[in-house]
Amino acid sequence: MNITLGMEEELMLIDRDSGAVLANPPEALFERANEGAAPHRVVHEFLRAQMETNSTVCDSIEALRASLDETRGACSEAAAAEGAAIIASSTHPYARWEEQQVTDKARYRGAEIELQDAVRQFFIGGMHVHAGCGDAETRVRAMMAITGDLPLLLALSTSSPFNAGRITGLKSFRHIAISALPRTGIPPQMQSWGDFERIVERYRTMGAIADASELRWDIRPSAHYPTIELRICDICPKREDAIAIAALYACLIRHAARAIEAGEEPERTTPEVTAERKWLAQRYGSFAHMPTGRGDERVGIEEMLAELELMLAPDIEALDAGREFERLKAIAREGTSADRQEDTYREAILDEASEDEALKAVVEQIRIETEDA
Repeated sequence: MNITLGMEEELMLIDRDSGAVLANPPEALFERANEGAAPHRVVHEFLRAQMETNSTVCDSIEALRASLDETRGACSEAAAAEGAAIIASSTHPYARWEEQQVTDKARYRGAEIELQDAVRQFFIGGMHVHAGCGDAETRVRAMMAITGDLPLLLALSTSSPFNAGRITGLKSFRHIAISALPRTGIPPQMQSWGDFERIVERYRTMGAIADASELRWDIRPSAHYPTIELRICDICPKREDAIAIAALYACLIRHAARAIEAGEEPERTTPEVTAERKWLAQRYGSFAHMPTGRGDERVGIEEMLAELELMLAPDIEALDAGREFERLKAIAREGTSADRQEDTYREAILDEASEDEALKAVVEQIRIETEDA
């Protein structure tokens, strides 16, 4: 079974010397990045201080890796020409959303009017991965089959422990910000593409949405492409982490789709187990111990990956994802960007840095990881 892949990243723009967010970067920066990234795209996000990369359709994990190198490289070079830099972190360690500027586009102005502070405070970055396979019916059923695995993907990607200069105690504060918006979280239960179409139509009839792109679930059928779009993940500063997580997602989708096409119905995780796993992923990241649904049993991320590696062995081989699974195991052992950010901050404080100096050290660490090819 063939799997196509694509990736979107929401990057933040900072002053290269101070680490402070560029609230109103020059338009030339975006134009230069978009030209340099071709045939991929670089577009504006809701806030001016962010840029979103959109890869072309990739037919392998290796092609996705190349696309990530190309998009980040183009954005980094364009930013450097303006004395700026990019960071791939789901929150900036000390920036405040009140100081950001909304991009002047009709779509974003409309969102601000409707959603008010719920969207103005949406100064967060995510990584979205598209996986295409089979027909629409297969994709929706595969999507529902892997919802119980979404918290694992979040746990491995966490990069937002800070908010407005504070350690929040969460590895993914980003999901607190997301929850302020309507139609977010784990998708509702559905059995078919028809069920999805009926959900979209009900929201349209209520006047709640114009199209399916306004369903901001953690995973959803794409409104524009024949793909299932993974949206739960924080953005990863390290490119190897981003590709490893995308590879795990591709293997999960392929495994579920193969079972469906063989006439089997993959077992689904119950909604309450999935919800509890998600909370634990937000709170503890790669150090979470998640319920299995078998009584009060909980397992760590390393054990979950070991079980999946056995189950997904044919898919790992078919997608040539062995290298990526080794990286996933390293993340589980060593921690995520969220852990490294906290460590950098605390080490700086122990070395008698001021609060501001410690936070700037975190930004610099993220910048180096983001730019490191």
